[in-house]
Amino acid sequence: MGFWTLLEGCLLLANAFAILNEERFLVPRGWSFQEFSGVRRTSLKGQLIGLIYAVQYMRIPLMAANTIVIVVKLVSG
Repeated sequence: MGFWTLLEGCLLLANAFAILNEERFLVPRGWSFQEFSGVRRTSLKGQLIGLIYAVQYMRIPLMAANTIVIVVKLVSG
């Protein structure tokens, strides 16, 4: 497994976090951002919720990264 493969895997994971719908998936499971405030943000669940919302906030750079990976794959084969 090379570094490029690791980067592609991280990009796929970020894409998976970016498409999660808050109302249909996160809120029914108790993973909404409003439920975690103060001290509870330091827990693992709070950190994952923060990561999900950060990835959803950065969708435009994520689209640019996807485009770059697609172009590199098309050029290099």
